Amino acid sequence: MKLRFHSNTLRFRLSQSDVARLAETGRVEESISFPGRELAYAIELGASPEMITSFDGARIRIEVPRERARSWIESNQEGIETLGGSPKIIIEKDFQCLHKEGAEQVDAFPNPLMDKF
Repeated sequence: MKLRFHSNTLRFRLSQSDVARLAETGRVEESISFPGRELAYAIELGASPEMITSFDGARIRIEVPRERARSWIESNQEGIETLGGSPKIIIEKDFQCLHKEGAEQVDAFPNPLMDKF
């Protein structure tokens, strides 16, 4: 899972295995280590009808409505996002880059624009 911060927006990009794990277990989590600290970030399926975002100083947690997530997981839909609130949350399937190759591309979703190049 990749996490990108930009202009009060958090963008999560999930690989095929991340999406499969979310579908299977209802949760996907990763972390990054700093000297003496760690920042964890997680996406979880929940019962709330809205996306819920929390941050406790060491962990970013996004709770996605279970039915909304299932619909996204089982379709060709690229992503889902919050309809309001701050920060804006975008959760997307991570597509293969059209301009580079590499090990991190192996688990990415096939890019729908691949046929055009």
